[in-house]
Amino acid sequence: MSYVDRNSGEFIEALELYQNASLLELGLLADRERWRLHPENTVTYIIDRNINYTNVCVADCKFCAFYRRPKDHEGYVLSFEAIGEKIDECKALGGVQILLQGGHNPYIPFEWYLDLLRYIKAHHSIHVHGFSPSEVVFFAQRFGMTVPEVIRELKQAGLDSIPGGGGEILVDSVRERVAKKKAQTEEWLGVQEEAHRQGMKTSVTMMYGLGESDADRIEHLFRIRDLQRRTGGFTAFICWPLQPEGTEMADMPKTNAVAYLRTLALGRIVCDNIPNIQSSWVTMGLKVGQIALRFGANDFGSLMMEENVVSAAGTTYRATIEEMERSISDAGFVPMRRRQDYSVIAAEAVCA
Repeated sequence: MSYVDRNSGEFIEALELYQNASLLELGLLADRERWRLHPENTVTYIIDRNINYTNVCVADCKFCAFYRRPKDHEGYVLSFEAIGEKIDECKALGGVQILLQGGHNPYIPFEWYLDLLRYIKAHHSIHVHGFSPSEVVFFAQRFGMTVPEVIRELKQAGLDSIPGGGGEILVDSVRERVAKKKAQTEEWLGVQEEAHRQGMKTSVTMMYGLGESDADRIEHLFRIRDLQRRTGGFTAFICWPLQPEGTEMADMPKTNAVAYLRTLALGRIVCDNIPNIQSSWVTMGLKVGQIALRFGANDFGSLMMEENVVSAAGTTYRATIEEMERSISDAGFVPMRRRQDYSVIAAEAVCA
């Protein structure tokens, strides 16, 4: 089990920086780190689609407005054909990836997931960035398998990479309070490490504003940085605030743009071994998303053709490809489309 020493000089220094440095000082330090890692004057983005194959879930996370309990009349499981249609719509816009995630649905057999991946690869070939660590842990528990077995089977069926969904705050005292039925810290990180061991790349996230302490946020960053030191398998870090509307945590105060920029900047400073940082304009809006490009972010995330989880709480932003590219250009950068591995798609290929 990994351990973060909150009394270490490094931890205390990071906490003091987060709490006491001026906003502009934090931004400057993060911006310097961004330019060290990415000296080119470009900002990347990806065209993809978030496909939530089911909203039926038994995890009962207090911060989620998207899920429905089993037997709820609003519960659904998408057919393979419906998922295929969504993929085709994504590819028609130049999409190169789908983000495939769903609830912890106890009624779907494991073979369904494998058949779905095989179907996608056979009929609608596209990069599948799917099944968050929490889903993988659920599969292992539900079907009596080990995490390595689950990942191996999914990979063989066509899974290309794993998203960092369900990260929230990687401190058990927080997770037990807001999502006690879901993967806890070591389980969540264990999926990431095993995926890296099997040669898969993953992303890593943080959703803050759950009533955690500043020290909890720093511990989260230290944990993912330490795992990256062992494996090098994380491609990107993405953070965003809790959207409490419509959830069991509706009485929680919403954090503001300053808190977002401070958290993003510290993520860039602490996690200096994770190559890419995404701007979360989907939750913060395009203007704050632009500012984030001077607070450590080098990527503008996704066109997000479809987004259901955050929008279920009533807070989400939309943009066209042109609006995204204009936002990047107005911030002083050259917009470039990318793939999941952050390799740039040549302009000729985009035009074609």
